[in-house]
Amino acid sequence: MTASQQPGSDGAPAVRLTGAALFVGGRLLWSELDLTVLPGEFVAVLGANGSGKTSLLRVLLGRQPLRAGTVEVLGRAPNGGSSGIGYVPQRAVGDAAGQIRARDLVRMGLDGERFGPRPPWSTAERLARERVSAALASVGATSFADEPIGMLSGGEFQRVRVAQAVVSEPRLLLCDEPLTALDVRHQQEIAALIDRQRWSADTAVLFVTHEINAVLPYADKVLYLANGRFRLGTPDEVITTESLSALYGSPVEVLRAGGRVAILAAASGDHHAIQADNPAGSDRRTAP
Repeated sequence: MTASQQPGSDGAPAVRLTGAALFVGGRLLWSELDLTVLPGEFVAVLGANGSGKTSLLRVLLGRQPLRAGTVEVLGRAPNGGSSGIGYVPQRAVGDAAGQIRARDLVRMGLDGERFGPRPPWSTAERLARERVSAALASVGATSFADEPIGMLSGGEFQRVRVAQAVVSEPRLLLCDEPLTALDVRHQQEIAALIDRQRWSADTAVLFVTHEINAVLPYADKVLYLANGRFRLGTPDEVITTESLSALYGSPVEVLRAGGRVAILAAASGDHHAIQADNPAGSDRRTAP
């Protein structure tokens, strides 16, 4: 999105955190966080494992209380049951669910995990089936809609997960590491699918990932979490050598090559490795 294309400027914020602080297990993850996400805005949430990225989504889902500050989601306190929120979880479904058809998994995005006969002649049932088919088509999953999900490739399965998250036409889409274990091509495809959803439905997106290069073309803001602190701003403001070195308290170098970004920690640094794509082929450790 360019500076002249401001998303959802007339709409109320989808997310508003004010002075927010979160502790987990007695450890500070972040504090004094002010974050506003507008309709149609794409926010990439980056940082090392354990920095509080998934915990942020849990706060927005009403599953994790703040230690301090306030949070509003779609204009009210999180309650964990809003149909206005779509969620792409980090973990795949278990083996026991492997025989569920892709179509049925998407249907859960409308009905939850309720099973049983439905009157096929009812208007409500017809409309629900149409919405499921439309969601599958929107992510290019029509051709394998009736396949058991246990037979799908990683990329196909993630497409179905995205369809499940958007079938209810959410106003807010929370994505927790949806690119994990995918190759670069499938990472780019899934990120592009989610970007199309935010444009087509003015959906606000919070996208947790380690795969920086897949999401930077779409991100309006970056929230970078590390060491109990954060940086928030545009990608060009946050993903810099100066910004990340200050955030980590250790030298961090940001390299740009061939339209891609690599974030490199000093080889002698004692802090945890920062994971990122490394187009420059450096043997230094990389950061999230």
